Amino acid sequence: MKKIYLLLAILLTSFISSYAQQYGNLTVFSEDGDKFFLILNGEKQNEEAQTNIRVEELNQPYYSARIIFEDKTLAPITKNNLMIVDADAKFMDVTYKIKKDKNKKVKLNYYSMIPVQEDFMPPSGMYVRQFGQSGQPGPQTIVQQPVTVQGGGRQTTTTTTTATTNSNSNGIGASLNVPGMNVNISIADPDMDAHTTTTTHHTTTTHTGGQLQQQQQQQPQYTGNCKGWPMAAADFSAAKKTINESSFDDTRLSTAKSIASSNCLTCDQIVQICNLFSFEDNKLAFAKFAYKYTTDPKNYFKVNNVFNFSSSKEELNEFIQGQ
Repeated sequence: MKKIYLLLAILLTSFISSYAQQYGNLTVFSEDGDKFFLILNGEKQNEEAQTNIRVEELNQPYYSARIIFEDKTLAPITKNNLMIVDADAKFMDVTYKIKKDKNKKVKLNYYSMIPVQEDFMPPSGMYVRQFGQSGQPGPQTIVQQPVTVQGGGRQTTTTTTTATTNSNSNGIGASLNVPGMNVNISIADPDMDAHTTTTTHHTTTTHTGGQLQQQQQQQPQYTGNCKGWPMAAADFSAAKKTINESSFDDTRLSTAKSIASSNCLTCDQIVQICNLFSFEDNKLAFAKFAYKYTTDPKNYFKVNNVFNFSSSKEELNEFIQGQ
């Protein structure tokens, strides 16, 4: 049996390596924080209303989408032929934004499109689901906010990550569906029962005395939509490369906004991204947009250094004062 398991693992690795880019991912978020349910091709993606949903491993170039809001006063949105590929039919990471127009009517608008990120790390608060077969919920991951309790000179921080997977048959099964190829592999094992597995990880850290004071100083100061730690160095390096590969400054700006809206950034990281733009207006536009996603707003004065004109610095300062 171990040899069979090993063979199965080798086959899956081979197929996945050969077709690594034969799927795309979709992110839908509400600009105003309205909670909603997302339905793709008739399949409901979330049982509880969310404000930010990412659906992974979409292997069709187009999907029919329907959005139903928790607030019944908001009319549902239907969008046919929602695109998951670019003009060259290459699968992408696509983001759509729900926003209200001047008449307070909700609409689903295209926001950005970037190459598929293989090592994507979902920000805290994002609901992530792999697109599954009809009627069967796919694996889900929800990262909850860290909970910190202080008392008696001690600080305990607990972070909870819950992942749910499903198995509907005895043994091991695998299904790989990509354009032009369908592969289904299963191995029956009488010692294995059908089950649903929920794995919850709790990470608890306790600090005392001087450690508590140091930890308090290191805690990020959240602003706006930012509720997590800043991007790791490796992820940020990949993000900068993706932004810089865009041929036009406006495309760089839309890509940078998409990355910022799904992550948290330090002021130093925002400065580095601003320096990727050729035009002062785009630097200023991103600096304003990224403010609500920074972890250290008290250091935002550093961003002024990217501007050549004092008028841009003054405009950014006025914007921050108005927040």
